[in-house]
Amino acid sequence: MVRVTGTSGAVMLGVVGARGGVGASTLAALVAARGSRRSATVLVDLDPAAGGLDVLVGLEESGGARWPDLAQARGDIAGLDVVALLPRWGRVAVLSADRARPGPVDPMVAADVLRALVGVAGLVVADLGRAAVLGGDAPVAAFDRVALLAARDLRSVAGALALREALLRDAGDVGLVVRGPAPGGLGAAELAEAVDLPVLWSGRADRTLVRAAEQGVVGGRGPAGRAAAAVLGWT
Repeated sequence: MVRVTGTSGAVMLGVVGARGGVGASTLAALVAARGSRRSATVLVDLDPAAGGLDVLVGLEESGGARWPDLAQARGDIAGLDVVALLPRWGRVAVLSADRARPGPVDPMVAADVLRALVGVAGLVVADLGRAAVLGGDAPVAAFDRVALLAARDLRSVAGALALREALLRDAGDVGLVVRGPAPGGLGAAELAEAVDLPVLWSGRADRTLVRAAEQGVVGGRGPAGRAAAAVLGWT
């Protein structure tokens, strides 16, 4: 893996779900939205199987570059030029996968693009994608910190354990965000002990956020907003 460094002091923050359906893409979007209040922020989609972050934040019909448009972006890339090409979600520039042109992002292209973004943004938040992390296609080493989002169930324990080695090997720091409920009574502390990772935040699931996301709206209040604030505060 290629570690991305820059001179701007930018924070590189990755988000990945221990299993499907826990809301990792939404958490990444909320963290980026909060972070954009205090610095230039880019939200990056590194999960080609998720259908595109542009859909989540309501930009699917907006013009601008997606990952396939940057397939030849290698070497010394001007970060400002990349950002100028991207659609914007409020104050957040969004580099999304393209559901019409699916496929993985070349890890070397991703590393060069991320390096360019580090030079011009204060915060880069990425939805990493479990399959990309496990397959070695996500540039995990680029990220100072990775938030691992897990539900309080055995599937999340198994998923977190599967991801743990790759994340700890390549990322700077790894922390857990734990959301409820717990059908089998599994507590956040028990989950953290089982996967041997620190808890950044734990709380109940945000049903209002789920309904809003289905309508293409990502809010920032309630438990999900507090989780995003905790992840951002970790930086």
